[in-house]
Amino acid sequence: MPPSRAVPSFVERRTAGSVDREQLDAVLVEHYTRLTRIAYLVLPSSLGPSRRVLAAHRLVQRSLPLPRAADAVGGLPSPRRTEGAAGTVDPGYADLRLRVVRSALEAGGLSRGRGRSRWMAAPHRAARVLLAPPRLPHVWGLRLFPRSCGADELALEQALSDVPAPCRAAHVLRGLEGLADPEVCRVLAAAGVADPGAALAQADAVTAPHALLASPEFDPCSLQVRPTDLLLRRRRARAALAGFAALVACGTLLALPGGGWGPDGTPTPMYARNPATQRALEPAALHRVAPSSWQRSSRNDFTVWPARGSRARDTGLLRRALAAWTLPGRADRSTATPGTPTGPPMGPPQLLYAGVVDEASVVLFHDGLRVVRYAEARHPVRGRGAVLDFARVDGADSAGSNALVVGRAHGRVRYLTAPWVREVAVRDLLAPRKAPRVLPRDADGVTGPLAGLGDTAEGCHSWEALEVRDADAVRLMTDLGELTPVRLTSGAPAAPHDVSGRAERESWARTACLLPAVRAGGVRSVNSWLFARQPLPEGNGAARWLCVRAETWRGTGSRVLAEFQAPAEPSAPGAVVARAEDSPACGPRDPRVLAGVLWKSAGGRWYVVAAGSGQFTSLSTSGGVVGSSRGRLLTVPARAGDRADLNGLLADGRKVGALR
Repeated sequence: MPPSRAVPSFVERRTAGSVDREQLDAVLVEHYTRLTRIAYLVLPSSLGPSRRVLAAHRLVQRSLPLPRAADAVGGLPSPRRTEGAAGTVDPGYADLRLRVVRSALEAGGLSRGRGRSRWMAAPHRAARVLLAPPRLPHVWGLRLFPRSCGADELALEQALSDVPAPCRAAHVLRGLEGLADPEVCRVLAAAGVADPGAALAQADAVTAPHALLASPEFDPCSLQVRPTDLLLRRRRARAALAGFAALVACGTLLALPGGGWGPDGTPTPMYARNPATQRALEPAALHRVAPSSWQRSSRNDFTVWPARGSRARDTGLLRRALAAWTLPGRADRSTATPGTPTGPPMGPPQLLYAGVVDEASVVLFHDGLRVVRYAEARHPVRGRGAVLDFARVDGADSAGSNALVVGRAHGRVRYLTAPWVREVAVRDLLAPRKAPRVLPRDADGVTGPLAGLGDTAEGCHSWEALEVRDADAVRLMTDLGELTPVRLTSGAPAAPHDVSGRAERESWARTACLLPAVRAGGVRSVNSWLFARQPLPEGNGAARWLCVRAETWRGTGSRVLAEFQAPAEPSAPGAVVARAEDSPACGPRDPRVLAGVLWKSAGGRWYVVAAGSGQFTSLSTSGGVVGSSRGRLLTVPARAGDRADLNGLLADGRKVGALR
């Protein structure tokens, strides 16, 4: 397609006459191929071949003016014969060409990703034509692109992609349409280019022959066809099918009785509409134990706790608590210990407590597997819902069901004690020689406040534990941030017992500050086992080795810490030299442990000191420090930063590594 010399230049004043709609339709059909080529060349190559082809056709097809403007077509003066022109220009073609160039420039300016192009005076609807949802023409399942030609066309395509849209338009008008530079400037100005002269000057840098503009490479009407990404189409089809299925499910939910929605706009699950579940949510159906049942029962645990509290007969509070348990609202928050299900009760639960604690109304339930605590503010705050805490307590014995956390506020906790608990006191674990102070309780068994885990997490200057006296023993229990307090014990793994005596309390005084390492694990009890005493070299006294094991309510997830207590102040925390999770070490199944540490004496010398439990007959180190000893204690000189592999030999000849 050679440059058209049948299209003359423009002048500044319009001659008489206008073009009607029918004439423009005829001109568009006659010159459709040339107009789409112009649009294709001016549009940016970043659109991609297929999208660029469709955009060129779309811009040309939308270049016809609206019917109300058909009697005043054109924004340029009508052309007249000028020097160098081969004949008079068709005013309809000139107007359509202007519209196509203007639309392509506007679309190209916005497609650069910067909104309004610096070359364009103002954005236009043409950019929306490209960015809006697909309109006609549109092709499904196929990719369209012009025929590929030679290296010269490829070089021209690259050159045009590196320049702005006004520069491409100037080059096309000059090379394809054969317009002189003054006429090119006038067309660009009418198309909305702010600086036509700069665009024309920049077009001089495109040195490719003008004849290449007529190549089939740039003909959007002579196309090749390829399929789109078949795998991507398949994935989109599956996603559309899934979305349709979800829409059908939502429609079905809306059609259910009651609209399928809860009172606060949350979907009501099917189990909440089950008659048995609805029966369990009735406050009148709650299981209430008589106050004296625990005295006649063969076992003491949560199942014989009586229903207590000043609001145990408050139907509204109990109904809200049961409803939040079954179907929490959007503003409600819940926590659960690991391995604890948070679903609704399978039948009417047991009511343990309902009353006012500090600034909250609290309800405690027990369903045989879990203890559930519901708390709502006494003075509701908009957007702030209730709090639900779930804790697993299956298999609880008398010692494990001595108390529950009933309130937690401002770093202080209150406990609800079992009916068989005779006395409660507060003992500071970091002051083993200090006598405990009495902790008052009300008629329902709710204790006064004592420091929770939050008060001891920073600095660890004190650790208040709950000392409970029942018919069998005096037990130490402490808060680790969960609904059930943790029982503290001492002794060998085969026979742990409640902490008693000055020596065991002094041992716990140096272990208490290590307890946060086992928090948030659904911990049931923590046992501290003194498995070795070791004389330190250079007369630095004797160190104690302890194994601290945290057992959980669910059975799995136990945590083991090997603790080294060098001679120090009575309340100075020991050092954790090894730790393991889900390990049988220091437990009844595997009552042994081996640990070591790189220790510095008061004289500044370094040693590897290690100790094992009574089953070890010899210890050895390898790697950075080499040494061995008979028995279960080892001391080897070392240097700062040394690393050693520690192993021990059991009485049956097996070789065992250190705890890790």
